[in-house]
Amino acid sequence: MDTEQILHLIQSIPSKKAEPFKLWLAKVASERIDETVDPELSIDRSIQNFRQLGYSEAWINQRIKSIEVRKGLTDEWQKCGVRQGQEYASLTDLMSKTWSGMTTSEYREHKDLKKA
Repeated sequence: MDTEQILHLIQSIPSKKAEPFKLWLAKVASERIDETVDPELSIDRSIQNFRQLGYSEAWINQRIKSIEVRKGLTDEWQKCGVRQGQEYASLTDLMSKTWSGMTTSEYREHKDLKKA
């Protein structure tokens, strides 16, 4: 089962023990709908999450800026006809190799990162 199917299954459990989780799911869903209307809310949530994880304000600002720069880059790629997926991955690997001497996956392994 994927995440969506598991969450749907949990919603169908008729148990008082499942109620707190169901309420949490409803709250999160409501927040995401609000973020659809006002995308700045998702940026604010990300900043708040980074703070809770203990990142410095400088790191958070750099991370937000890097997201903005990446978005600008992928917008340009899209204008030039680059397709998402493998073509984006190939260009990202090329940039990573030029910058660090390692492909994205090699760098991730080198830093022992679990997520992309």
